[in-house]
Amino acid sequence: MALLARQEWQLQQAKAEFSKVLERSQTEGPQIVTKHGVAAAVILSVRDYEALRQKKRSFKAFLRSAPSELGELDLRRDPGGDRDVDL
Repeated sequence: MALLARQEWQLQQAKAEFSKVLERSQTEGPQIVTKHGVAAAVILSVRDYEALRQKKRSFKAFLRSAPSELGELDLRRDPGGDRDVDL
């Protein structure tokens, strides 16, 4: 994913120069569009978007990728079912 440069554009500027924003998203990386000084949107190239989609993984896969110094995670369920709780 191309993350060479990150540029912020005010909304009005991004509207006026949309083709430039789009071109830079393809050549320089994600472009941030701000509204009232607050980041509101990111313009990504299709290549960068697809790369992000490919990295999507399940929560279980995320847990399994924990650093090895934490030890192996036991993700099995207890087959015993419900437990009694004093209320």
